[in-house]
Amino acid sequence: MAKKALNVLKYLLSVALAALLVYFACRGIDWKEFLVGLRATRWFWVALFLIASVFAVLFRAMRWKQLLRPLDPSIKFGKVWDASNVGALCSVAIPGSGEFVRCGMIRTEKASYEKVFGTMLMERGWDAVCVILIFFASLVAKWGKFGGFFVDNIWHPITSQKTVLYILLGLILLIIIGLVIIFKFRDRFGVFDYLASMLGGLKVGFLSFLGIQNKLLFLLYTIGIWVMYTLMTYFCLLAVPELSTLNCGDAVFISALGNIASIVPVPGGIGAYHYLLKLTLTSLYGVTEEIGLLFAMLCHEAHAILIIVLGACSYVMRVLVMKNKSAAQIRDEVRKK
Repeated sequence: MAKKALNVLKYLLSVALAALLVYFACRGIDWKEFLVGLRATRWFWVALFLIASVFAVLFRAMRWKQLLRPLDPSIKFGKVWDASNVGALCSVAIPGSGEFVRCGMIRTEKASYEKVFGTMLMERGWDAVCVILIFFASLVAKWGKFGGFFVDNIWHPITSQKTVLYILLGLILLIIIGLVIIFKFRDRFGVFDYLASMLGGLKVGFLSFLGIQNKLLFLLYTIGIWVMYTLMTYFCLLAVPELSTLNCGDAVFISALGNIASIVPVPGGIGAYHYLLKLTLTSLYGVTEEIGLLFAMLCHEAHAILIIVLGACSYVMRVLVMKNKSAAQIRDEVRKK
């Protein structure tokens, strides 16, 4: 009961934070000017944005399949595709829930939940490295343009909050102490032995990258994902006439910022993405707040709609597959009798 209450409280706080960020993103917006910009949108480029989004999802599922193969070669790509889409759909409603859902859908006798979860952690590790490298590469390449914005709006707010840094350091220290206790006393207490087994499964899944036969293909999938993310941003820039003069270098930086916004624990990135992207465009490029918000909404809402459609289709597909399996099992039992 207490766990359910805690989960409800976390969700309500997440929604409240999203609402607050939406308020800041929409504060002072002239909605008549916003509608003028919306009517001028070039929808052909939005369509290309959606195509690039589908390829990003496809490359991501293919990359995950590479990590899962050393654990259980029998896992089919269709199952990985559906699990990825259903997981993304769940994360739209509850931040982070999709990671647990997609791992649960994939697990098999050979690939336990802990091992599959480890592959997901490996995926996220690669994504984090890519975001950091892309962000700082674009920052260095165009420091004269992006440097001041980064220092004033990202670096100073983070470094000025010393309490947050102390809390993070404290959490890291607690995790280290907890791991030491678990493995030191795993033979004395059943709960510690269970936790140690779970961590062992996570380790196997996390290190599944070492068992990949074609690591070059894995890296190509990773590059493909981030190329598609950049193209998605670039196509949305072309969709808004006031932003269509920006180039791929700008798209790389804006895309990296958008991925940083996704870290904020709000449902589907709502509010955080809109606020940060609007702030970026108005501060760096001098566009109106209405155009900044329009761009953020085109990117976020178009992608959210795609996630919902793909997630719903994959969910229906998994239900049909399970029904067919059940029907086949019943027929086999009847034949045996």
